[in-house]
Amino acid sequence: MITTLTGTNGFLLRAKLRQLTDTFIAQYGNFGMERFPAGETDYEKLLDSVQALPFLAERRLVIIDTPSDNKKLAEHIENFLDGVSDTTDLVLVEAKFDKRSQLYKVLKKQTDLHDFVQLDSAQLPQWLASQVQEQGGEITAAAARYLIDRVGSDQLRLSNEIAKLVVYAPKVTNESIDLLTAPAPQSTIFELLDAAFAGNQKRVLQLYDEQRQQKVEPQAILALLVWQLHILAVVKAAADTPPAKIAEEAKLNPFVVRKTAVLASRMTLPQLKQVVHRVLEVDTQLKQRPINADQAIQTLLLTIQE
Repeated sequence: MITTLTGTNGFLLRAKLRQLTDTFIAQYGNFGMERFPAGETDYEKLLDSVQALPFLAERRLVIIDTPSDNKKLAEHIENFLDGVSDTTDLVLVEAKFDKRSQLYKVLKKQTDLHDFVQLDSAQLPQWLASQVQEQGGEITAAAARYLIDRVGSDQLRLSNEIAKLVVYAPKVTNESIDLLTAPAPQSTIFELLDAAFAGNQKRVLQLYDEQRQQKVEPQAILALLVWQLHILAVVKAAADTPPAKIAEEAKLNPFVVRKTAVLASRMTLPQLKQVVHRVLEVDTQLKQRPINADQAIQTLLLTIQE
């Protein structure tokens, strides 16, 4: 069997790859398993590997990471797939293909392709609750959303946080989440921007201070603000387009788009353009002359509505 694993949801992709390898090892052992980074391996060696007969096992498992990194493999993918031995299971792993490429088109047509996308804002809390339950814990829907808002939507990080929280106390609460987790920079930057637009200066200073305590440099905070403003601009420009459609076309996380849509609804496009202009001014000043970066960014956030 030839399988292709792709998609922006790294957690589910890795889980599927682990399932495939565990199943193979349980049945055939690990003698016949090989893994190659395509960009660092000669095409001929890759071809020899998928054509080789098994030794000390009934079948072989070959995993090739990021096939697009190997130009010859990408150009000869049809011949390569035709050459795979009947006794070899091949798994091709690439997080993000150029879907216009011949490589992707061939893999989609000729292999068992799994495309793992990010869960949306409705699916993610449900998945989180099921993970907590599987580990013998419990969590309310509100606490699940609170954890996602605090640490972000990355499932791998959420999985690690869940394991830690359930060990501490089977019932996961907002209090235990605050005690044992640290806010993700992107998540906090959204809150920072939200507080700035709401004119909540006390909250702005608190969130900015939390970022600095996490050793996030002022320039990194500014870069994250730019990232969030980019998403905000995309969502605002899309007007009444459904969040799921925006996420698909802009290649953004659906959860992030839905969250940003709430903020976008509270401001006009001219206001957003003015904010982008002011952020650009601060960025230019920081690059052109020695000024206090903390002071410049805090002033920007505290006066963002002016």
